[in-house]
Amino acid sequence: MKFTKMHGIGNCYIYVNCFEEKIDNPAKLSEFVSDVHFGIGADGLVMICPSDKADFKMRIFNADGSEAQMCGNASRCVGKYVYDKGLTDKTKITLETLSGIKILKLDVRDGKTEYVTVDMGKAETAPRKIPIDADGDSFVSVPVNVAGDTYKITGVSMGNPHAVVYMDDIDSLPLEKIGPAFENHKLFPERINTEFIEVIDENTLKMRVWERGSGETWACGTGACAAVVASVMNGYCKRDSEVTVHLRGGDLKITYLTDGRVIKKGPAAFVCEGVLFDNN
Repeated sequence: MKFTKMHGIGNCYIYVNCFEEKIDNPAKLSEFVSDVHFGIGADGLVMICPSDKADFKMRIFNADGSEAQMCGNASRCVGKYVYDKGLTDKTKITLETLSGIKILKLDVRDGKTEYVTVDMGKAETAPRKIPIDADGDSFVSVPVNVAGDTYKITGVSMGNPHAVVYMDDIDSLPLEKIGPAFENHKLFPERINTEFIEVIDENTLKMRVWERGSGETWACGTGACAAVVASVMNGYCKRDSEVTVHLRGGDLKITYLTDGRVIKKGPAAFVCEGVLFDNN
């Protein structure tokens, strides 16, 4: 099976062109290719497939084999893949995902895609729709006990669930210790992605992320979107104003619009290509 490894500011996946390749068990394959010792090494697997609703369809699987609804960084990489490899000549692409159809706009220079802007759709803030096991119209700065400590959590869904927490110093955070406690907390019936945010100013955030099913990743596109939405809800940032989110792998530009839509801009890059052999 031919594969391509790509990353969006360090959030790396194995991409497979399913117009040409067939994958019988993507969950198992994702576990294998994600393993740095026996596989390739990645945050998961992305399948680029035909769609009867959009130009292309994306299926994404985490490193533990679970299927994700959406990944902002992966969607940008799909945009670069299909254009740079000649699967389309469009610079505005529709992409089917489990969280709906996303619109990708490609910034192409000298025949290659440098940046991709994604209309991520509307953020969802009602707890039951995130889902969070709580009532009400929103879940903003709610004190929650996690592993013996109290954290103020703001919940947002970008097609997948996010818990946003604000801290003064995220660099020293023992994420490997507390990340699983957030992910598997009883408050989150479908587990949760958790963003730990340090506010620099109203147009700049610094973020680390623990992704359900993958652990700490260097970037998370939907997480950066959720962080900006949560920061508007908490009064740190403003709507209709571009916010730079600094992640370990690089920067994303996020705008939370008055109509509820979230726009995300960032780079995408090829890493390598190869052939995966069936060694059982």
